[in-house]
Amino acid sequence: MEIIRTIEWMKQIARDARAKEHVLGLVPTMGALHEGHFSLVRAARQDCSPVVASIFVNPKQFGPGEDLQKYPRTFEQDAAALENLGVNYLFAPDASEMYPGGFRTSVSVEGLSDRLEGRSRLGHFRGVTTVVLKLFEIVQPQRAYFGRKDAQQLRIIRQMAADLNLDAQIVTCPIVRESDGLAMSSRNAYLEGDARHAATVLYRALNSAKKEIEAGQTEVLRLLESLRQVFKNEPSAALDYAEIVDAETLEPVLRLRKTCLALVAAFIGKTRLIDNAQIEANDEPISVLL
Repeated sequence: MEIIRTIEWMKQIARDARAKEHVLGLVPTMGALHEGHFSLVRAARQDCSPVVASIFVNPKQFGPGEDLQKYPRTFEQDAAALENLGVNYLFAPDASEMYPGGFRTSVSVEGLSDRLEGRSRLGHFRGVTTVVLKLFEIVQPQRAYFGRKDAQQLRIIRQMAADLNLDAQIVTCPIVRESDGLAMSSRNAYLEGDARHAATVLYRALNSAKKEIEAGQTEVLRLLESLRQVFKNEPSAALDYAEIVDAETLEPVLRLRKTCLALVAAFIGKTRLIDNAQIEANDEPISVLL
């Protein structure tokens, strides 16, 4: 595996791959890798050659008071794991390489970025879409792999790709969970002792709603009441939001129709976690994917 630090060298590798008609796959990450990331790499390895993984802790998607400085950084361990998984190139630029002096441009997807995570983390998605577009331009992948855990982010990236006629196919991979249901996240490293168990409240709340839906409940207000009650029963959790929205528009819904998302975000101590369930209500019976 070759580690690439500069944009120009990464672009040259991408040009060579396209000239040889190779199918180049990209797995964008911020490092602190876990099995969720590794599942994306395995999916890319099945479809693509070469495979590029990126590690870049993007400062533009962290707001004031967020955890940019303490975000876990485990580069050597991450690089070794990616090499063992068969990644061909690791693109790991510095912030000054991605955002040199005088950098002024940002990308914003209107109407999808100002709610849910966007309401709680002002400017977050502008930072995400800006860096993802830069990565797509630099790496020129035919396929790019993202996990379903960041459901709003995934929807926004899909919209950006469609609106800007980007070549990359956005490939969605399932949420990877611990044995107790906790969705894998780099921020799980912050959880210790009782906080680790308390963090499962996100999964427990979603699973409670899933059981109600499978029992026939389609009234969203009733489902939200049930979701929020699970959080009330967990004293270590501070709920940020629990919403059920249309999967395309991200607008709240009153009844389960078409494809919806149940989205939750909560603080466990100072650690903020998110999770979601996808609700397929196009046909009977309604199915819920956690």
